[in-house]
Amino acid sequence: MKLKRIVVVGATGMVGREMLSILLSRGVPPGNIVPAASAKSAGQGLAYGDATLIVSSLDDVRFGEFDVALFSAGKDVSAHYAPIAANDGCTVIDNSSYFRGRDDIALIVPEVNLSDVTRYRNKKIIANPNCSTIQVVMVLKPLHDAFKLKELAMSTYQATSGAGRKAVDELLEQTRSVLDGESVFPQRFRKRIAFNVIPQIDDFSELGYTKEELKMMNEFKKILGVDDVDITATCVRVPVVTGHSVSVFAKFAENIDLDRAIAALHKFSGVRVVDNNSTGEYATPLDAVGEDAVLVSRIRAHPTLKKAISFWCVSDNLRKGAALNAVQIASKI
Repeated sequence: MKLKRIVVVGATGMVGREMLSILLSRGVPPGNIVPAASAKSAGQGLAYGDATLIVSSLDDVRFGEFDVALFSAGKDVSAHYAPIAANDGCTVIDNSSYFRGRDDIALIVPEVNLSDVTRYRNKKIIANPNCSTIQVVMVLKPLHDAFKLKELAMSTYQATSGAGRKAVDELLEQTRSVLDGESVFPQRFRKRIAFNVIPQIDDFSELGYTKEELKMMNEFKKILGVDDVDITATCVRVPVVTGHSVSVFAKFAENIDLDRAIAALHKFSGVRVVDNNSTGEYATPLDAVGEDAVLVSRIRAHPTLKKAISFWCVSDNLRKGAALNAVQIASKI
């Protein structure tokens, strides 16, 4: 990527560390990067190849000295500091949900709608979509271009790392407790997550949908520009550390030609088809860990609904679902 001065806000978190890893793999020298976090993390050293980056307190960061700020520290931090950074001339790419619904701010998946960056009034803040939204829209973009999407139903199976390091720790601790015959007391989740699935991510709205489900439904329409598409989602937390999975049923305006659909997916940058029923070849969350691509499997046309298709897709939620997508945006602007 073009060398820029970059500050990574929330650098000590799971996504922040993944951002540093991706920047390192893309050859960004340590002198071009400053990791930032809360005051309690200031002075901490973070490995960056053979170098060690020293974490700065966010309150001490002079955003005007940077070209790009990659934010992954939660919506409260973004709400306060992102406008400060933007006003100082630094382009913000924000991984929180705070700016995604704003009418003046672009919501970007580079392979899908990079040109939207120029269409929105606020050019200094760019929002990173929800992790599950990203992987589904990556698969549906080439199908939408070919057949024109009309209806969409999604069920997610989301890893605990999507809720942060403490959520992962809770999964691991609960798993040990259950195997040892000890009592389990949920803290980060409403129900026990070990050996269980929880059909709730975020709080419930008055509509009965959770906020996570509404995020996916609304973000999808904004990214693809499809206000006329009927969308529903059910978001579920599963006892997986890394790797989100989504089961998708979609209906289109035109009849589905399965060979044409699969060919379109093969050609689309950032999507990898892993689908061979005769050999049992399909993607699981473990297969996606460390992968940049979204993996799509179980691609099948409906036996009676000629305009419908179903598929299963998995993605590393810390990479393409968060850190990688943000770094890709930074490399394009």
